[in-house]
Amino acid sequence: MERVDHLADERNKAEFNVDDMKIVWAGSRHAFDVSNRISRLVANDPIFEKSKRAVMRRKELFKNTLRKSVHAWKMINELRLSDEEGIKLRSFMDQPGFLDLHWGMFVPALKGQGTEEQQHKWLSLANKMQIIGCYAQTELGHGSNVQGLETTATFDPKTDQFIIHSPTQTSSKWWPGGLGKVSTHAVVYARLITNGKDHGVHGFIVQLRSLDDHSPLPGITVGDIGMKFGNGAYNSMDNGFLMFDHFRIPRDQMLMRLSKVTREGKYVASDVPRQLVYGTMVYVRQSIVSNASTALARAVCIATRYSAVRRQFGSQDGGIETQVIDYKTQQNRLFPLLASAYAFRFVGEWLKWLYTD
Repeated sequence: MERVDHLADERNKAEFNVDDMKIVWAGSRHAFDVSNRISRLVANDPIFEKSKRAVMRRKELFKNTLRKSVHAWKMINELRLSDEEGIKLRSFMDQPGFLDLHWGMFVPALKGQGTEEQQHKWLSLANKMQIIGCYAQTELGHGSNVQGLETTATFDPKTDQFIIHSPTQTSSKWWPGGLGKVSTHAVVYARLITNGKDHGVHGFIVQLRSLDDHSPLPGITVGDIGMKFGNGAYNSMDNGFLMFDHFRIPRDQMLMRLSKVTREGKYVASDVPRQLVYGTMVYVRQSIVSNASTALARAVCIATRYSAVRRQFGSQDGGIETQVIDYKTQQNRLFPLLASAYAFRFVGEWLKWLYTD
């Protein structure tokens, strides 16, 4: 039987310019060039190889993730990649890990809710990864309902400290990525209490583990929640649990761009809208749309290509069989998903613009 390049044949039938569509999908010529260059960089590096990922045991998978994460960080520094290029490199690494939370939530929380002084102190450490951070909001009893969080941060004017405490089992921080094994610090969300009054949920910078031997600090109970459903899926991430037993932090480790507590214990709100306390989570939520587009696009691309080369039935007199993609039932499965991938992509870009604005 004569060999036919079915994919080339299908591409030649396109009624639009494929190269132009690449730019549309990327967002701009510059974005496409960066994406194309970094993707090749990752694809040609054997450290990022992932063909055996689905059959690795959890411990082996986690070590593999650490190895890739460290290698990615070294590449970013040695090649002097920009922030944009670094983000692309981590995305093409395609293995969830602590870097996602450090750069995707911990650092944005410091930028969005920290004062200039706090940013100068903490971002200088975080940007060099001298500390590794995570985002400890979700609790065992409450997740997206931020107002229902139970962890408390009570101000002690005698010592000029906040006392971070987990009063119930359901107040355990649960699921934060990077918390289980790697993070040294966290942005912790807790109910701010001064002079017996509850001022609602605020963010605090809390050190969890020693920078000398990585052991949990006294008053901190922290660990990995274990296996998640789906081998090789999110098991490369060390999602964790966290509880506080009257753990003390200095007053200046409350993120005070949006509101603050004075040395005397007076609560002072700023003119900035209180909703910005949730800014980091909103940022992540909008990025989920773009990430969903990427994941869906990969899956539907593989399925569509396979449907073009796979042939089944329909042959007459020993002739060539029909391409699976030509069956209406197959098109009904594929094409709505293909359209959704594009829709999610464009909506994701619009949401990113809206959030930035």
